[in-house]
Amino acid sequence: MLFTPLKVRDVVFRNRIVVSPMCQYSSEGGFLTDWHMVHLGTRAVGGAGAVIAEATAVEERGRISPNDLGIWSDEHVVALERMTAFIDSQGAVPGIQLSHAGRKASTARPWDGGVPLDERHGGWRPVMAPSSIAFDKSYPLPKELTLQDIDDLIEAFADAAERARQAGFRLLELHAAQGYLLHEFLSSVTNRRTDRYGGDFENRIRIVLEVTEAIRIRWPQRLPLFVRISTVDWIENGGWSIEESEELARQLKSRGVDLIVCSSGGLLPNLRIPTMRAGYQVSFAEYVRHHSGILTCAIGGITSAEQAETILESGQADMVAIGRELLNDPYWPIHAAGALREKIDLPVQYAREID
Repeated sequence: MLFTPLKVRDVVFRNRIVVSPMCQYSSEGGFLTDWHMVHLGTRAVGGAGAVIAEATAVEERGRISPNDLGIWSDEHVVALERMTAFIDSQGAVPGIQLSHAGRKASTARPWDGGVPLDERHGGWRPVMAPSSIAFDKSYPLPKELTLQDIDDLIEAFADAAERARQAGFRLLELHAAQGYLLHEFLSSVTNRRTDRYGGDFENRIRIVLEVTEAIRIRWPQRLPLFVRISTVDWIENGGWSIEESEELARQLKSRGVDLIVCSSGGLLPNLRIPTMRAGYQVSFAEYVRHHSGILTCAIGGITSAEQAETILESGQADMVAIGRELLNDPYWPIHAAGALREKIDLPVQYAREID
């Protein structure tokens, strides 16, 4: 099952293994670098079915850090084309995750402390959010988006989708998880608006639906569109719920979304999340899949070929996204095929050397 091809619209994934978007904090001005080429290209060589570039900012102020990848300018397209062409040449589907960091924007790289940066240290102000609520006391108070800001943001996502198409990506993932801007709209914990984008469930999901609709106009019908959501907030007595995720997934499906990547958390700091438990989010993918009828991708704590195979064979998900394990072993898919006694095409340069 792990190595059974999956066709979504006109795109055929050679297997069900997705390289999860992993921020590298290695850009300058949002531009792709040689680091990205090696990082993503190696995972394509390693046999993954899809390779998704990191959270890529749709506008400059939407970056997590000053060193995030960007797609807010036509100038970014040329360098991205080089990467998509290589990934494609290795048999993997090149994907990109479109993102806006919201109130979690303007921070230092993790190895530089990950602290909020002001203008003197390369950051920017204001950071933007649905409501003026800071991530925590060390973060700046964000500016509440106006209705015009929201219209501009929707257009920025649509423009980014068009640039992604021009750059040769064949898979687009919309980031509405991990406490970033679109997730901030979804949860009542961070969305205290009183206009049509806040309040009840239908209002809180409105921007995600509108962004999806705007993207679908610009993103070819033949190409798949995924959406990543935090299926639960892990907040006691409040926050976004799995039942809300189910209904959102149903409404996204009706608007042309093909698959939901089922993550969780990220909205508040210091939450108690069992990240060390194997497959701690898989049950969320199973719930959304069975209750909404949409394809899902499981993510989080998936480390072995046998575990991934069981997830797929038991109908808990349709794909698995691997992150940390692929950092540890870029050739995880090749080794997984060996463990499951499956045949996998190897790059001709390696085929004579790898048994």
